[in-house]
Amino acid sequence: MSLEDDILIFEQVPTLAVLGKNALRVLAIGAETRNLPSGSVLFYAGELADGGYVVQQGSILLEPGAPLEGEEITVGPGTLIGELALLTDMVSPATAIAKEPTTVIRISRNLFRKTLEGFPAAAQKLHAMIAERLDDWTHELGIVKAMLAKREH
Repeated sequence: MSLEDDILIFEQVPTLAVLGKNALRVLAIGAETRNLPSGSVLFYAGELADGGYVVQQGSILLEPGAPLEGEEITVGPGTLIGELALLTDMVSPATAIAKEPTTVIRISRNLFRKTLEGFPAAAQKLHAMIAERLDDWTHELGIVKAMLAKREH
């Protein structure tokens, strides 16, 4: 795949698309493409995560590290796996397994941070998007809290 192909797939990912084409070009230049045969493990639950992966072709099965951590899901092209790991230290909550021959693009946290430093307007847009998400989640949690309080009475 070409650099332009990588940029096109990044533009499909809402978290990355907000950065703009110039920042995406820098990410695409510094990112690492990995080809995974069917059944290979990209990472295991409990491992330290130091970046994210964009699925370019194929599909990845995400198996939670523990039964209480959610259900298995399969993700395909245009999906960003490990979004939070682009911004902060964290442990992978799931094991990622290629369900078929799969190509992913790895973006290291260091590359992502340096890109944001080089494109402050892109960083500001990302900040605004994340703040909006947090507001939405806070509102949704308030609704759940109110519903639970009604059940208790």
